Parts: sequence; structure tokens; C-alpha cells
Amino acid sequence: MAIMSNVDISSQITSELSRCDINSEKSSKNKSIEGKWGLPLSEVYKLALNFYKEKEGKAVQLSYEDKLQLVAFAQQVSHGPLATSKVPPVGALDVVGRDRRLAWQRLSDLSPDQSRIGFVSLLSRRCPHFEAYIEAHRRENEEKQRKAQEQALRDLERRKQREEEEKIEREIRAKQEMEEVARRKVQQALNEQTYDQFRTYAEQQYPGDPERQGDLIKQLQDQHYLQYMQQLHATALSNNIIQQSTDTTGDEELPSEEQNTEDNYFEGIAQASMWTRDDIQLFKEIVSKSEGDGVVRVGHGEIVTVRVPTTVVGTQLFWEFATDHYDIGFGVYFEWGTPTTDQVLVHVSESEEDDEDDDDYGDGEYLDTLQHTDLETGAQVLRRVNNTPMLSEIVPIYRRDSHLEVYVGSHTYPGEGCYLLKFDNSYSLWRSKTLYYRICYSN
Repeated sequence: MAIMSNVDISSQITSELSRCDINSEKSSKNKSIEGKWGLPLSEVYKLALNFYKEKEGKAVQLSYEDKLQLVAFAQQVSHGPLATSKVPPVGALDVVGRDRRLAWQRLSDLSPDQSRIGFVSLLSRRCPHFEAYIEAHRRENEEKQRKAQEQALRDLERRKQREEEEKIEREIRAKQEMEEVARRKVQQALNEQTYDQFRTYAEQQYPGDPERQGDLIKQLQDQHYLQYMQQLHATALSNNIIQQSTDTTGDEELPSEEQNTEDNYFEGIAQASMWTRDDIQLFKEIVSKSEGDGVVRVGHGEIVTVRVPTTVVGTQLFWEFATDHYDIGFGVYFEWGTPTTDQVLVHVSESEEDDEDDDDYGDGEYLDTLQHTDLETGAQVLRRVNNTPMLSEIVPIYRRDSHLEVYVGSHTYPGEGCYLLKFDNSYSLWRSKTLYYRICYSN
């Protein structure tokens, strides 16, 4: 190792300070460093210091003078100007320590930023690999920043999405709460209207058993509400279809006076309530043991019509029925006019057309007055035929799984007349059905 005199070291440091232009304006030099490396001066200095500590003596070979200058710059950054009064004296044989202290002392009042600039400038000139080291670090920082920005954008999108989902959930909950309030109001109103009739029916089914009566009333009220909502939906759908038909057909002929008279019969008719029960075997046993024609055999191809006149002692009609083994078609109609008898009559008629197999349906007439279509779609056309009384459809004729459940229903009188309960087996060519039914009045 070559030993340099104090004069040589001083001149070397002075030359380095002049070459690095350290005494120029700090702000402009900072901008020069930051513009070249794309990083703040403090970060460039930290990278240069780490690079020097890691690579010195390995990938980097520096002269003794360069090492003294770098150490002096590092000491100036860390501790400021050398205060000889605060440091112990250097030993007589410590040549390296004396040279380092002299190099540090020659920096005088050089500021920390100027010392950083001197360190970076000297190292970059002496070590060509330092520039690649800084560039790799800069790209790594840029990649981290890019990923951080992307993550921030994703977090922002997720936050917006969560806020939107929470907003939608709040709206849905608010809508559900409003619907629940409306549902409770409707159900309460329906329960108040039907409580007396359901209580009468429950007392007939379970006399002397208030607990079972209450359960049955609750079941009937729930089923009545569901059917009411289904009827509202069907009515709204029907009105929509009618409105669309009116919009597309344009102007048509006004209805005749006779049609207006007939249509008055259909105004103000309440919807029927229909529900089912599971106690089918118990129901059959009760009907079989009771008096009257509660058990009827409906032959293949036959239609049984039970005519039930309105009475002054009641305002509503209740019915319930079940069958053995197979289903049966069922519907309810109202024949307008003053009843000629107060007796319940059972009429049996045969269908006018035969079908090719047991499960097909055919068109026919009921009592020469009721025109109907396929049992799967229900009766659709109700008009006066040969000056017979007007009929209103209360419950359309559909096939009912009455061999699995007891079908129960009720209807409020629309006026004076006679109910026609239709049990239709006309679609069956070979199977006869055993029908169990019961009818009662209620106020």
C-alpha cells in the first residue's frame, strides 16, 4: 500500500471537490442527480453506500485515495464537519486513521447533501457497474409502484362494488320490509273478513277441541291469503292481455243492449277460496258414516252436477270433496235466478263425445247451457243458450288430485241463484270414480 503525504491527500480531495462541482448550488446539483437516476438524492446515496459496502474488494476495486474520499464523504454525511476536540487523537503508527481524519477534515463545512453528491459522483465514475445497479433498483421501484397503483385501483373497484352491493342490499331489504308490511296488512284484512266462516268450519271439523280448531283456522287463513295473491296476479295478467288486445284491435262495434244486460251478471262476483287438507282418510270415514248422498259413484264418461240453491239462512257456501284412487275434474258455477226449490239435487249426465284413450279430454255441454273447453285450461265461455238462465264461472274446471288431498272451498253469495258443483269424469273412458263430498252453509 502506497503511503501518501498530507499534501498529496489534500490536493486529491481538493481536485475531487472541484471535479464534482460540489460547491455549486445544491438545488441544481440535486436536480441533476435526481434527473439522471430518476430517484431522490437521499435514496441514491443509500444505494451507493450499500453498493460500496457489498462490492468493495469483490466486484469493485478502488484505489487507496478513492477509498479515503468515500469514507470522508460518508463521515461528513453521518456526523457533519470533523470536531477535533471531540475525538481522541490518532496513534503515531495509525497511518490510515490519520489519512482518513485528514480527508474528513479537508471537507470543512460541506453540507450533508453536498457530501452525498460527492460520494455518488466519485463512485459512479470509478465503478461502471454502479449505473446498472441503480437502474435495476429504479425499475424495481417502478414495478412496485405500478403494482401498488394496480392494487389501489383494484381495492377502489372492490370498495365501490361493495358499496354498490350494500346499496342494492339495503334497497332490497327496504323493499322486502315494505312488502312484508303490505302483506301483513292484506293478510290481517283477509283474516278479519274470513275469521267467522273459518271458525264455524273449524268448530264443525273439531268440536270441543279449541287447539285443533285454532291450528285449522291458521292453516285456512294462510291458504286463503296465498290463493288471494294468486288470483290478484292472474287478474293483473288477464287485464294486461285484455289491454294489449284492445290496443291492437283498434275501434270495434259497441256491444249490444243484450250483451250489456248479460255482462251485469258478472260484475261484483267475489273470488272463491280454495285450499287442501291432508286428512283424506279421516274425511272419507266421516262422510261415509254421515247421512245423505255424501258418497257418489261417478261413472266413466259421466259428469255429476250438484245443484245447491242459495238460502236466506246463510251468506256463504262451503264444499269439500275427495276421491278414491284417481283424480277428477271439478269446477263451480252460479246460475242466476230465484231458486225453485231449497233442496240439494244431484244430476248425472254423460259426455256427448268419446275420446280415443283414458287420459284425453273432449268438449261437451253441462245441462245444455254451459260450454266448456279442455279440462286442463278450465271453462272459458259462459253465455245464454236457448233462453236458459245466465251462468257465471266461480271456479274453472280443472283436474284435481282429490285422491291425494281433501279439496275445500268457500264462496260468498253473489245474489239469488243456484250453485252448480261440477264433478267431471268425461275424459275417462274406462275408470269410474268414487266421490266423497260435503256441502254446508255459513253466515
